[in-house]
Amino acid sequence: MNFGELQDFILDKFGAEVILEAKADALQPYLVLQTERLPEVCLELHDNAQTYFDFLSCLTGMDNGPEAGTMEVTYTLYSIPYDHHLTLKVQLPRNSTAEQAIPQVPTVSHIWRTADWHEREVFDMLGIYFKDHPDMRRILCAADWEGHPLRKDYQLQEYYHGIKVPFDQHNELNGFKGEPQWLTSAPTPFSDKREKPA
Repeated sequence: MNFGELQDFILDKFGAEVILEAKADALQPYLVLQTERLPEVCLELHDNAQTYFDFLSCLTGMDNGPEAGTMEVTYTLYSIPYDHHLTLKVQLPRNSTAEQAIPQVPTVSHIWRTADWHEREVFDMLGIYFKDHPDMRRILCAADWEGHPLRKDYQLQEYYHGIKVPFDQHNELNGFKGEPQWLTSAPTPFSDKREKPA
């Protein structure tokens, strides 16, 4: 099935209101779905014999920034037996302050097990919460880390448990084995120590 046929399949099953936007001319065509309808659409795409999207290739989040006031979660689906590809997105309001509720998306971890850790990573890095996830906690940062590092307005904390976090002027002050000499010292005409050609 091509993109248009998959779009029609979803429309026939769930009605016109479930698709908020269809971008067929993008480099990677995608459909934007109603956030709350995402799990039922995904379950149908997974279970239906016509589509059988048995593989969630990727699940990723994106912060569109405080000015846009939105965030996105993108789902890249693949059907191994049919060689079908489909990209789905949900867009949600972004919280700009800690007092505002963080964005929430229903989990799809009950459909594709690989979504379990992908959703945790998006939660950790971007602060998007996945409702009904079986273990919604950080996966890369420490449990008490402040903020979400991939947000466009993220401010790195100065200290974490008494350890200075920013490590400035690394190359100028230290260097490490394997680092090119020009990163750690003033360049010379023959910094690799080879003989000048005759």
